[in-house]
Amino acid sequence: MSVEAFNVTSDDPTRRAPLVLGDHDFESITDTVCGVVEKPKPPVAWYIAFTISSLFALLFFVLLAYLFGVGIGVWGVQNPVGWGFAIVNFVFWVGIGHAGTLISAILFLFRQKWRTGINRAAEAMTIFAVICALIFPAIHIGRWWMPYYMIPYPNQMGMWPNFRSPLLWDVFAVGTYFTVSLVFWYMGMIPDLASLRDRAQTRTRQVIYGILAVGWRGSQRHWHRYERAYLLLAALATPLVLSVHSVVSMDFAVSILPGWHTTIFPPYFVAGAIFSGFAMVATLLIPARQWFGLKDFITLRHLENMAKIILATGSIVGYAYSVEFFMAWYSGSAIEQFTFLNRSLGPYMWAYWIMVFCNVVVPQAFWIKRIRCNVWLMWCLCILVNVGMWFERFVIVVSSLANDFLPSSWDYYTPTFVDLGMLAGSFGIFFSLFLLFCRYLPMIAIAEVKRTMPQADPHYHSAAIGVED
Repeated sequence: MSVEAFNVTSDDPTRRAPLVLGDHDFESITDTVCGVVEKPKPPVAWYIAFTISSLFALLFFVLLAYLFGVGIGVWGVQNPVGWGFAIVNFVFWVGIGHAGTLISAILFLFRQKWRTGINRAAEAMTIFAVICALIFPAIHIGRWWMPYYMIPYPNQMGMWPNFRSPLLWDVFAVGTYFTVSLVFWYMGMIPDLASLRDRAQTRTRQVIYGILAVGWRGSQRHWHRYERAYLLLAALATPLVLSVHSVVSMDFAVSILPGWHTTIFPPYFVAGAIFSGFAMVATLLIPARQWFGLKDFITLRHLENMAKIILATGSIVGYAYSVEFFMAWYSGSAIEQFTFLNRSLGPYMWAYWIMVFCNVVVPQAFWIKRIRCNVWLMWCLCILVNVGMWFERFVIVVSSLANDFLPSSWDYYTPTFVDLGMLAGSFGIFFSLFLLFCRYLPMIAIAEVKRTMPQADPHYHSAAIGVED
């Protein structure tokens, strides 16, 4: 066997692009990834992005205080639209968090090595997106001093909460998803946190990373137990990808409201969540690889694979849109037929057609390899996908509520500056948390990237010695 057998950078057009570019070895991988955290100052772009996102996060908390002081009347919610931006944002952020678990758990179980360059950042994105999602049900209850209304506490007085409410399902589904995702993310970081501990130049960093590394020494016993625990967590997290957003969709599907009462919602929501999640991963990682010099580890192959998944799930979402119209026509229900015609031709048609353009038309551009390999064009298209997925939630929630069974109660929902400001503020919280993660924790799974290197093959060194002889 020759060294050329391990040389993935050959000119053979049938050979896949390498997962790690450049002339890297194990030491240089550690130096590059840890160097992002160890540098005394991050890039100027990081400061600019963090300042902007922090200001939006501050706006959110200012508006939150205003909301608590005045009441939810500052929102645009009214009769009949009792669910407004708060629930729209909740469903949107829960969906964003799906890609992290999919990339980490499912692709890990299927032994897809291309996940290794992007899984750590995707897992972090999941945690931060779920944090943003959990804020909105807590403030939407209208009584912020009673957050226990969202959990099934023993109620001796025989009154609220309603244990039969489908909203209670979200507590279990999203809470379990957040817990497992957080443990899975932290478990994967332990070997890399130990590397930061061992390389620390100050006592403070050594103590902090030492505590987080929980005594990791890289022994054979540690690796054996780590790999077994990681595999079990991946197996546990995999069904959550399907269950969590299916449960969220049931909040709508179990109702009798036209446009909601349909069995297509669980698979439709899951596909849409993966669709928006991968788009957000690409939106975050394309600037990050540029700012932090990680192009050798987050390569065009990673981005192109994500573009293909966005194309596939976007096609599923477009198919679901057409099935909804078909089932409304096939049902023979005049109310159901009116609901979908009203979505596309009624007062909210502007939102509907933005949704269709961003979620159905835009992803079709990824059929073209030149577009998939154009990094910044892909970034712009992924932003449009995220815009479209937010509008999808808006259309589902608002259009069905605004025009229900009784025409005399119809009204047009208009968001207030508080609604818009809290939406922008939730993005500020999300991006601020992600930027802090990039600054203080390893963005790339160092140990997992090393396993994809040719040098990790047990026959590599013997082949190299044979060539030298």
